[in-house]
Amino acid sequence: MYRVLFCLVVFLCFSIEMVGNDGNRLEAEERDSIQRPNIVFLFSDDHAVNAISAYGGPLKDVAPTPNIDRIARQGAVFLNSFCANSICGPSRATILSGKHSHANGFMRNGNKFDPNQWTFAKQLQASGYATAVIGKWHLSSNPVGFDYWEVLPGQGNYYNPVFLQMDGSKKKVDGYVTDITTEKAIEWLDGRDKTKPFMLMCQHKAPHRTFSPALRHLGSFDDITIPEPDTLFDDYQNRSRTLAGNEMEIDRHFDWAYDAKVRKDERGDVKLPAPDRYGTPEYNRMSASQRKEWDEYYGPLNKEFLSEYAAGKIQGKELVRWKYRRYMRNYLSTVKAVDENVGRVLDYLEQNNLADNTVVIYSSDQGFYLGEHGWYDKRWMFEESFRMPFVIRWPGKISAGSQAEELIQNIDYAPTFLEMAGLTPPKSLHGKSLVPLFSGESDWRKSLYYAYYELGEHAVPQHFGVRTDRHKLIYFPISSEWNLFDLESDPNEMKSLHADPGYDSKLKEMKFELERLRTKFKAPPYPLPTN
Repeated sequence: MYRVLFCLVVFLCFSIEMVGNDGNRLEAEERDSIQRPNIVFLFSDDHAVNAISAYGGPLKDVAPTPNIDRIARQGAVFLNSFCANSICGPSRATILSGKHSHANGFMRNGNKFDPNQWTFAKQLQASGYATAVIGKWHLSSNPVGFDYWEVLPGQGNYYNPVFLQMDGSKKKVDGYVTDITTEKAIEWLDGRDKTKPFMLMCQHKAPHRTFSPALRHLGSFDDITIPEPDTLFDDYQNRSRTLAGNEMEIDRHFDWAYDAKVRKDERGDVKLPAPDRYGTPEYNRMSASQRKEWDEYYGPLNKEFLSEYAAGKIQGKELVRWKYRRYMRNYLSTVKAVDENVGRVLDYLEQNNLADNTVVIYSSDQGFYLGEHGWYDKRWMFEESFRMPFVIRWPGKISAGSQAEELIQNIDYAPTFLEMAGLTPPKSLHGKSLVPLFSGESDWRKSLYYAYYELGEHAVPQHFGVRTDRHKLIYFPISSEWNLFDLESDPNEMKSLHADPGYDSKLKEMKFELERLRTKFKAPPYPLPTN
């Protein structure tokens, strides 16, 4: 790390000397913008690594993401990137604070982020960075530490969204939210104080539920066979008994109108099985012309499905498969706009001679289940939602096309941003700067701590765990259960080994490591079991 910083200082001193010799000495502010890199943080919601082709996986050939892959080709893919708490608001609070949920106070959706606490944005702003956040915020308090912000209220909407303004007003914008968020981000880049380095957080709602694509992408995956995950029909045996009580299955909990886009007014006399709890809030927001385009696509497809269902041709597992295909086509089509807009930002940086001095990061607040274990949400500490994307480009500092296998977590983002800017992170942070990894440093953590604090949304209980490079231990306080997985022999996490005598020593070792991390981070006591 020190070698990298020393080289950077020498380079900058040489550059400044050369400028002086040419008689074109830069002003202090302009010089500062060259000395410190700009940071562009491109962030999405619920984007599974399996839906990013740079990570490989079963969907890489059927649903490529060429622009996110562009960052990877020019920089690095972190293969073992994880969240600290797999839920939207807490993940965002973790990124801003560099601390686990219990320490930053935002443990569950519905909490309010304390704007008085330290954030990396505040420290960057105080050091002379121009700072902005645009898009999804979801922290129930106004952004602090940003020169400019324009954010969605709560979850926000896909079509014709409303944006909260810094003066307290609301502004409705016609169009599709992913496009609009990017347009606003580029407008800020155009109008920013160009004497300062900048940090921009461009944060998308997509592809969060209800997985609503840009109208131009309707049907993008209709002619493509989307592979089913091996665990689509998981029976939840051999693990915690709490799994079977979940309420996030494509089979039993996927809502017909809200999720599958089959409105009640389209069904005639056809009776569909539960659930049918929600309406069509995104459809209701559309203009007449938008609805026309939507109806021209979904109308014939829904008519065909309803006819076949009424005739008994789609039942049992075939009905689950139909829902899975509908879900995945909508989800991947929603991702398509995210990837396009990542490309728009990359193009802007290149066209405005900013690419060489700008760090670009693509990440998401957590992973997501794309039918694995039969699910369509997140929350559980299983790999699909625990793992999150982290792709980074830093010209001259990160080797193009590299891959990193170290265990990183979103608590690490804050100290990383600060070290990139030449700043010292507070010692109170739980995370570690990733910058030393860019120069090949090998002294790194061997385990990660996870804590999920929600109170039953989707019937997912509170649970806590630790992961190493090969093993994972999860504790479910509500049922006093331990689950232990060997990720090498059982990558799909289908059987807990906690009761296997052959893993007695490993179970003991992992329990010790979990308690070590809980002590290190001063975690609160476990909630009391109910039995």
